[in-house]
Amino acid sequence: MQQSFFGGGGVIRVLVVANSVVMRAGLEALITANSNLVVVGSVSSSDSWVQQVMQLQPDVLLWEWEESENDGVPTLFSLEPELANLAIVLLVNNWQIISLVEILRFGIRGVLPMEATAEEIIQAITATVTGLTVLHPDIVDNLVSVLPTNTRSTPTKLNHALTSREIEVLTMLAEGLGNKTIARRLGISEHTVKFHITSIFSKLNASSRTEAVILGARQGLILL
Repeated sequence: MQQSFFGGGGVIRVLVVANSVVMRAGLEALITANSNLVVVGSVSSSDSWVQQVMQLQPDVLLWEWEESENDGVPTLFSLEPELANLAIVLLVNNWQIISLVEILRFGIRGVLPMEATAEEIIQAITATVTGLTVLHPDIVDNLVSVLPTNTRSTPTKLNHALTSREIEVLTMLAEGLGNKTIARRLGISEHTVKFHITSIFSKLNASSRTEAVILGARQGLILL
């Protein structure tokens, strides 16, 4: 997929997916009010939005997410490999119970509550198209609250500092990338990627990718 934002045009192309006509209209108005964004399409999740992604080549998919749509993201990422560059920002109603681990694993770069402000949505769109992962503070707090008690204490100095390569890998974990994609980007084997992830887990005292990302952010090693 060609990323127009990086191609010199300076305008971020957004495809809106929302079941409610009112919600679609509201999101379109919000986007068009910003001179750096343009709406290239607006569909409901029951429409052929996958085909729209393929045809319109947006930079960002802004999606009013419903938990009944759990199959949507795997469907998207099972398509052409170049679609992995598509930034997806979810607006979720019931974020307390959505599976954030699964959401992040599929490469979602932004998760905001439905009541997010216009400014927060615009900032999320702008940040995710550059490759950053954006989680609303309330959602981060919810993630931290489910971590083991010993990982929620005030961050302490690491016994062993992460290497520059491990920080690269951790940053890519924050982007939701899988081992194969990380290996391809860094020009290393999947076995080496697994070795780096194991080392990261050990140094951060993390037991999962999501926990490692959160702890890494709290240590100031990466930005969310």
